[in-house]
Amino acid sequence: MEKLVDNLYDKLANEEDARACKDISPEACREVPGNFTKTLFSQFLTKLGDAFANPKVVLPALMNLAGAPFYLIGFLVPIRESGSLIPQLLIASYVRKMAIRKTAWVLGSAIQALCMFAIALSLFYLTGDAAGWTVIALLVVFSLARGLCSVASKDVTGKTIPKPKRGRLSGLASSMAGGITLVAGGLLYFKGQSDGAENDLLFYAAFIGIGGALWLLAALLFSRVIEEPGETDGGKNGFLHALKKLSLLKTDKPFRHFVLTRSLLLCTALSAPYYVILSGEYQSVTLALGIFVITSGLAGLLSGPFWGMFADHSSRQVMIVSALIAATLGLCINAIALWLPELLASIWLLPLGYFLLTIAHEGVRIGRKTYLVNMATGNQRTDYVSVSNTCIGIVLLLIGFGSALSGFGALNLILALSVLGILGAVMAYALPEVEE
Repeated sequence: MEKLVDNLYDKLANEEDARACKDISPEACREVPGNFTKTLFSQFLTKLGDAFANPKVVLPALMNLAGAPFYLIGFLVPIRESGSLIPQLLIASYVRKMAIRKTAWVLGSAIQALCMFAIALSLFYLTGDAAGWTVIALLVVFSLARGLCSVASKDVTGKTIPKPKRGRLSGLASSMAGGITLVAGGLLYFKGQSDGAENDLLFYAAFIGIGGALWLLAALLFSRVIEEPGETDGGKNGFLHALKKLSLLKTDKPFRHFVLTRSLLLCTALSAPYYVILSGEYQSVTLALGIFVITSGLAGLLSGPFWGMFADHSSRQVMIVSALIAATLGLCINAIALWLPELLASIWLLPLGYFLLTIAHEGVRIGRKTYLVNMATGNQRTDYVSVSNTCIGIVLLLIGFGSALSGFGALNLILALSVLGILGAVMAYALPEVEE
């Protein structure tokens, strides 16, 4: 079995010497092939789970079918993302006390699975306001558990995977999940074309339930990662220590620059629902759902390995290029709406736009994750992750809720977010390189 894992690692990581490590301990270096493979498939399962319960596509469509209020649908992305980010400064203070931190990831993944099962049941049995508010409440719990995983995962990755392989790890997981997502999207597409599709809530509830099962499998697999005990900061008050760590934004200039850059790069995540909203004006809800899931999976399948290898070369350049792609795309959509509005009614234009936006978002996500892991070491990595994620969560909540309640049209919001993307690319250009 060990030989099989080593061979699989050699093929996946493109590593001639599977034992060559520079920035992790000798003990951890011996376990790299097995840990790389286990972490890869754990990430693959969680990314696939995300596709089955995507807050940008799947949950909005199903809440619409359940008759939930429109303004609640607009809260899905901000709550799901910011809820997992804002508490991380406090969560990290407790995770930091754990010598073995994979346990926090396993717990968080299991809680996410339970929340998905509960969301599936609520969308099947409830309607209207009851369905909407139940999903929102469960999504808050889901997001908190996601935050626990986020804090733990980057630190475990930093302890178990060599620096030159971290970007490739994320890229391969995204690509693998993208391939399976194509199948899921195809099922949704053909289901959307059938008679009575919009009334078959059992099918769509089961679809989300599958996502929950994937998170459970991921938790089981990640529990098998072999992690060496790490640094701990025991005996400190978690809340006070969390507040103290905010001083990093004042004292650490490169880190502050990164946080500002990442804030501007939120444009790729926040733009996505508005492409779906525009498409929904011209296509049926269930038919559009399948098309956008397919394009999302295809984007991950094609772009994941490229962004991963690119990030191992320069995660800074990945952020620049992907931000410019998203910004240019938004400007083009607005130009088409101004001069050739009839094209927005075509069946291919907005799905193609969403496809390119998803590629850009994948680049931003892999680039900023790889950059953050590589710019820090030891407990500094946990501090960087928690402080940056908490700040980004607050920014995301403010921008996301402001957009949902502003009353501005989708096109205007896409335009404004494109301008932020351009500024983000400029900020990323001024970041130092961290891959050595």
